[in-house]
Amino acid sequence: MEEKKSLMKTLIELAEIDGKLIEREYAFLWAIASQLGLSKEKFEELFQEEIPFNPPANEFERIIQFQRMVLMMSVDENASETEVNYVKEMGLKMGLNPMSISNVLLEMKNHPNHMIPPNVLIQIFQRHHN
Repeated sequence: MEEKKSLMKTLIELAEIDGKLIEREYAFLWAIASQLGLSKEKFEELFQEEIPFNPPANEFERIIQFQRMVLMMSVDENASETEVNYVKEMGLKMGLNPMSISNVLLEMKNHPNHMIPPNVLIQIFQRHHN
């Protein structure tokens, strides 16, 4: 449960990094939280709680979380430099390959709504796998 809360807290911080949380961002966050099995009450508490960063142990799960961050950054259709830097930093903290992170952030610009198809995302990470 702590890992799920940490994953959500990372997304919440990203959504709030520009100083405002729009309805679409909130809806996206709630969709992810419910997908992770968090109650509405637990989800709401995360906006106030301090949660230590606890990345997934499994590399595939870390890639999925990185994809969630890329999607979260794109929800308001305006990825600021601050958001991009936060996503890069969190990707590195999760132990993802720096080249893969950079390539995903470049590739997202080539897709409608910055939504990279899962197979393309996996290919990028496989290309730079150690």
